[in-house]
Amino acid sequence: MKIIVLPGDGIGPETMAATVAVLQAASARFGLALELTHDVAGHESLRRHGATVTAELLEKVRRADGLMLGPMSTYEFKDEAKGEINPSKFFRKSLDLFANVRPARTYPGIPARLAGAGSFDLVVVRENTEGFYSDRNVESGGSEMLITPDVVISLRRITRLCCERIARTAFDLAMTRRRHVTIVHKANVLKIGDGMFIDICHAVARDYPEVVVDDFIVDAMMAHVVRDPGRFDVIVTTNMFGDILSDLTAELSGSLGLGGSLNSAADHAMGQAAHGSAPDIAGQDSANPFSLILSAGMLLGWFGQRHGKAQFLAARRALEGAVAEAIAAGEATRDVGGRLGTRAAGQALAQRLARG
Repeated sequence: MKIIVLPGDGIGPETMAATVAVLQAASARFGLALELTHDVAGHESLRRHGATVTAELLEKVRRADGLMLGPMSTYEFKDEAKGEINPSKFFRKSLDLFANVRPARTYPGIPARLAGAGSFDLVVVRENTEGFYSDRNVESGGSEMLITPDVVISLRRITRLCCERIARTAFDLAMTRRRHVTIVHKANVLKIGDGMFIDICHAVARDYPEVVVDDFIVDAMMAHVVRDPGRFDVIVTTNMFGDILSDLTAELSGSLGLGGSLNSAADHAMGQAAHGSAPDIAGQDSANPFSLILSAGMLLGWFGQRHGKAQFLAARRALEGAVAEAIAAGEATRDVGGRLGTRAAGQALAQRLARG
């Protein structure tokens, strides 16, 4: 498997170094023959090439089997005419990575964020290519308009194709889990756009009679997830709602630093931590690398499922199990109750994974 590795900005180089160590350990133990090719994006690419991402880099990624994208300083990239392109958006849009899959689960050894919330294991399946995100729902430019100095209009795009394929992704995933899909929407107000989304999700559900289906308005869903996250299995929703909801569920699990994330389509996939570049702690050896490491495990699993390679699926399961064991043993960063820095946490996890 050929993977392009882009460390990113802020804490990205630190967390990516830990992730690479774990990938190398997984490759050695399971015979994955991983080929990791390092390149740059974000501020380093802007300094070298005059743009945060380049057409040449995109072609490298297209020819590879997967991409690991480190955290990027996306908020600082404001003018595409100056090469300040959001790398995450760039790859999601260029590769049509329509499904953003974000698991969240509790771990023994991490105190609950909310007393009484209990244990849970759920996945947010988020549509990734349209919705309220103004940088990805028109062909050229953005879909926010400054009408007058005091008036902004932001357009939202919802299409039948994107609704159907994200719904099918969610139901396929539910068939491998507890066979329960929850549709999250705002159809009481966004009657046409979210009305179409919920109708298509229910239409797709008819192809999966074994799956239990329910739906919640997004604001009510936030309350239900906080009150009892254990009642949910697979949650499917539109882009912005899924972005917010998946951050909430990751934090409920103990830390956003545990939020793995995979952006995928039929032929391409990108592992990416759920959090940002955290420049305030960059270089302090304190960032939690587990989000990016878990994302790398998801990338291995995606490749294994797509190509029918059992050793990659086994590597993902072993990696996720090793993370749980490391947390329970205190071999983690301080945000999740551990005693190690970023580098040591990555090394300890790589050693644990290598031992089996």
